[in-house]
Amino acid sequence: MEIVKPQWKKPPPSANDAASTLPLYRSAPSLEVRLEDFELYAIDRLRVLKGISDGLSRGKRPEEMEKLVDDLWKEHMGHPLPSEVTNKDIISHFVLRLVYCRTEELRKWFLSNEIVLFRYRFLDDYPDEAQRLLMAELDLPYKPVTTAEFEGVKEKLHLVARSIGPPKLTESDAIFYKVPFEEVPELVAGRRVFIYKGYAYVAMNQVVSLVATQFRGLLSKALVLTNRKWTSTIREQEKDRLTPIVEALCTSYLGPDYSQPKEFAEVSIKDIDQVAKSSFPLCMRHLFEKLREDHHLKHGGRMQLGLFLKGVGLKLDDALAFWKAEFSQKVGAERFDKEYAYSIRHNYGREGKRTDYTPYSCQKIISSTPGVGDHHGCPYRHFSEENLKAALSKMGVNSGALENVMDKVRNRHYQLACTLTFESIHGSSNDAGINHPNQYFSDSHEIFKSKNNPSGQGEPLGDR
Repeated sequence: MEIVKPQWKKPPPSANDAASTLPLYRSAPSLEVRLEDFELYAIDRLRVLKGISDGLSRGKRPEEMEKLVDDLWKEHMGHPLPSEVTNKDIISHFVLRLVYCRTEELRKWFLSNEIVLFRYRFLDDYPDEAQRLLMAELDLPYKPVTTAEFEGVKEKLHLVARSIGPPKLTESDAIFYKVPFEEVPELVAGRRVFIYKGYAYVAMNQVVSLVATQFRGLLSKALVLTNRKWTSTIREQEKDRLTPIVEALCTSYLGPDYSQPKEFAEVSIKDIDQVAKSSFPLCMRHLFEKLREDHHLKHGGRMQLGLFLKGVGLKLDDALAFWKAEFSQKVGAERFDKEYAYSIRHNYGREGKRTDYTPYSCQKIISSTPGVGDHHGCPYRHFSEENLKAALSKMGVNSGALENVMDKVRNRHYQLACTLTFESIHGSSNDAGINHPNQYFSDSHEIFKSKNNPSGQGEPLGDR
């Protein structure tokens, strides 16, 4: 895929427009894509996939997932030019394929969520004829069961149909494919097919399982091949242009900007211990407690906590006073002024390039690799199970919620684990999920403000 010119062209239409509305992404398109679109399209698709991942992690039912996928697609994957919607679909898939091909963990995440997206798009957008066309495009070696054979097993098929849905078969459902049973394990496990002599009879309204299995195989192989090409040639060839974008996308934060505190959200030194206990997420609370305990943090911890404190409204003068009070107990005031004060001013954009640095998102924190003696990172990922349970209990997570949190941690749903922690402590749901430590703080503050100040007027954070 060339990513060089300011114009990009639409490929010639397929002979089967119905079948081409859901691309199979067999090969990268020969499109000319603006560098800006390369990144923006990928971010839009990433919003869809992350929404799907969050929905699955929360255990949403199939009908809820169907609506969620439809809403996410409509919200993020449209285009001002209707004729370019398919191009955006194809381009965004191949950019994210490049982004998520690079490790086994990334490949697994991308594959599982793309398959869910494919399944629901197939079910929602495809009439029976279009489904058959797509099956032909995939070269699936299955043919419909003959009328004579259908009559021989018709009663058995009726029994299966009655056990899983409508009391009788519709005209569409009378079309069946005879498939080796091991190729539709989810249908067999759910007892949603009739099995006879090693074959499963798959109704037309169930062929999504066949198509999704085939698509999964194609995409899985493609990700491995893409990784080889990325490693051998693309990464080095594009090191000054595409490589930084590709390597940053998988940890991109897609939510609100927390580089500046919200109105009325201003923390002062006298309040900081109180709000740390009530409204800091576990990652920041742990760093804060370690700082108070050791009077020192390594660079990674100072950056993670320092930028967070900046985002919640700790002013530069207060930040310098706060850090100096702690570090001076271990390294002395003179050494603090010489070795540490500069970096604090730098984070606030007062030194160096005058960059106004942004607090770290959950994705950035989760993907960090703390070493021996470090305290930064995500506790849900980097703590031992024993230490995490102790920390959560100390925060006030009750025993019932604690097991739910640990279950999410074991399945690597770290942000959802943090969301469940928030909900347990605050006694309030957080449907958006926690995606940023400063979001956790802001949402916590809003809850306390509504409880303690029903009039909704602004108040200092410490006056609770």
